[in-house]
Amino acid sequence: MKTSIDRTGSAVITLPSGNEISVERKFDAPAELVFDVWTTAEHVRNWWGYPEHEMTDCSIDLRVGGTYRFAAQIPDFGEVAFHGAYKEIERPARLVATEIYEAFPETEGVNTLTLEENDGVTTMVIISAYPDQATRDAVIESGMEHGLQVSLDRAEKIMADLQDDEDES
Repeated sequence: MKTSIDRTGSAVITLPSGNEISVERKFDAPAELVFDVWTTAEHVRNWWGYPEHEMTDCSIDLRVGGTYRFAAQIPDFGEVAFHGAYKEIERPARLVATEIYEAFPETEGVNTLTLEENDGVTTMVIISAYPDQATRDAVIESGMEHGLQVSLDRAEKIMADLQDDEDES
């Protein structure tokens, strides 16, 4: 079993410009594994969102021009869904995709994910760019940070379990 640092809730959120959100988080996993957990439906359905919310759609067509859609049913609220298209894919170092929150379909963001591995620890940085500061601020005020921390912690657990399974075989 791999020994790792407790990184629970460790994503750092900053605002690098008037219309951007930056998220930085380290994972005790190689970049290839982080990329796979981020882009494979069987894994995404197990880390995206809160565990008590039923994921109703997790569709991924991972190719430039391909699309994705993630949706969850939230009790006493209804469906929360996001979709977008992949613009750049450089496995395992970079992924650029659009993102549309379906409750506000006229507003498109662009997420640029980069992964850099050093001694088995991968630093993930996501820059989310929005059309304007008001949209960026609405995303921040939506509670995205808490949900993101929960999702990234769940992704870390999947990566640890996959590495444990590999170590045992």
